[in-house]
Amino acid sequence: MTNSKKKAFPVFTILFLIFLTLKLAEVGQVATWSWWWVTAPLWIPFTVGIAMVGIAVTVGVIIAYINSKL
Repeated sequence: MTNSKKKAFPVFTILFLIFLTLKLAEVGQVATWSWWWVTAPLWIPFTVGIAMVGIAVTVGVIIAYINSKL
């Protein structure tokens, strides 16, 4: 029995590395981008995840409140 687990390199990390390379090499449009946009593939997925958790918690609290009033 073989244990072959493939570890995928996250797409956002690859995208960040491409943007970083282009920014540091001053190639194309990416050279003029703000560092916020170059690092965006790292922080946007995290921010979206936190927002989704916040929405889920808020909806859960609202549902619990409505159920407690019935």
